[in-house]
Amino acid sequence: MNSENSQTKWGQFIPLAIVFFFWGFVAASNDILIPVFKKAFDLSQGESQLVSLAFYIAYTVGSLIYMGISLLIKQDIVNKIGYKNGLSLGLAISALGTLLFYPAANMGSFPLMLSGLFIVALGFSLQQTVANPLAIALGPLATGSQRLTMAGGINNLGTTIGPLIVSFAIFGTNVAGSTEMSIESVKIPYLVLGLAFLIVAILLKFSSLPEKPRAILEVIDEAAVSKKSALQYPQLVLGMVAIFVYVGVEVSTASNLPAYMEKHLGFLTQDVAPYISLYWASLMIGRWTGAVEAFTNDMSLRRVLRFLAPYLAFGVFLAVNAIAKHDLTPFYIYGLVILVLIAADIASKGNPARMLLIFSSLGIVVLLIGMGTSGMVSVYAFTSVGLFCSTLWPCIFTLAVSGLGKHTSQGSSFLIMMIMGGGIVSWLQGSISEVIGIQNSYIVGVLCFSYLVFYAWKVSGILKSQGINGSSLNVVGKYINNDFCNYKICLNAR
Repeated sequence: MNSENSQTKWGQFIPLAIVFFFWGFVAASNDILIPVFKKAFDLSQGESQLVSLAFYIAYTVGSLIYMGISLLIKQDIVNKIGYKNGLSLGLAISALGTLLFYPAANMGSFPLMLSGLFIVALGFSLQQTVANPLAIALGPLATGSQRLTMAGGINNLGTTIGPLIVSFAIFGTNVAGSTEMSIESVKIPYLVLGLAFLIVAILLKFSSLPEKPRAILEVIDEAAVSKKSALQYPQLVLGMVAIFVYVGVEVSTASNLPAYMEKHLGFLTQDVAPYISLYWASLMIGRWTGAVEAFTNDMSLRRVLRFLAPYLAFGVFLAVNAIAKHDLTPFYIYGLVILVLIAADIASKGNPARMLLIFSSLGIVVLLIGMGTSGMVSVYAFTSVGLFCSTLWPCIFTLAVSGLGKHTSQGSSFLIMMIMGGGIVSWLQGSISEVIGIQNSYIVGVLCFSYLVFYAWKVSGILKSQGINGSSLNVVGKYINNDFCNYKICLNAR
């Protein structure tokens, strides 16, 4: 790739974007597996959350493995084998994980199921490291953000339809909720998914994708940089905790929702899927709203798109569920909740600290509403957490690595490792629910958002003391580094 590229290489980008779809599809589908495994293996709510723990902890383990290998060979492993080969290898590792679902289902082995999910996510950790710089490189740098936003939209499409497809594959037209039938049916969709991993891996291996994306150098003045490690920057250290609790509340809210709906509202496990789909679609709605500025500099058009984009995303959710022949009537009211998101986005003015403060505060409000009400009001309150989590990742990332200079790449790696919060917080909430009840257990999410409110306030003062004007930053990101190119990548990686 070179600077003369004047248009996106769509023949290369489209197969790459499928990888983004896989990430979302599997992550959201875990929320269907949790209640299925809980019944099939007679697990407590805390034990059922080992699904999330195994999946998300693999991101950290994978990062440590790849880092260790790089240290042993004294060269970055991805740079050594090439980005295209690295992506194919990551897909092959994930495919290997799906193979374990077959013997696990036949043997009725929960540990083997968890091992399969762990290996799938192990491959994902390598894929995420590789796919984002490739997406930036497949065309002119000026439109890299748009390509990544599009890839993120495809990722969110995966999170929206994943629960519906997996639920249908497991339950089919069965209304009796047979546990035995469900656990045996788990192996089929994941074997198909594994085959898809291998097919895409082969296609990418023999594609014209570049072995190494064009290097993008840092654009920050390093004259005043004197620290020897990224961990010497308080905005990063506090930001690592922020990423941990953010991913934690995002994942745990959804993964514990089926148990709440089954226990308090009498839903059957297979009937929860549309609401899990709505939760993850809420992230798509919020991200499409937050990505408006990436598409145009025309202020009038931005104002129109700020209202149009979220409802287009909501329309995708409704269309997918209509195809799945679900009753759409319960979801129309959610259109009013989206107005709150739009108002919050306008109020934030693109400032990452202000957006983090406003959206996290709204997260606390809706969780308290969910805890203090009953019926569908509580369900919509819990579901709307997805709206207010949607843009927090790039906000935290931008603030955490601002001013790191030559340590930006190292800081980015530390932040990515904290994705493990998705598994640990989910397990923690599930365990606490056994003591105080599933509805009250959402206090864990309130505490997570409370820390994010604190971070939004604290980091502004930290950056100001370092001579960085936080109001001049934006959620797309000011600083660029070799590992993830810009912070829009980090939004789409999730």
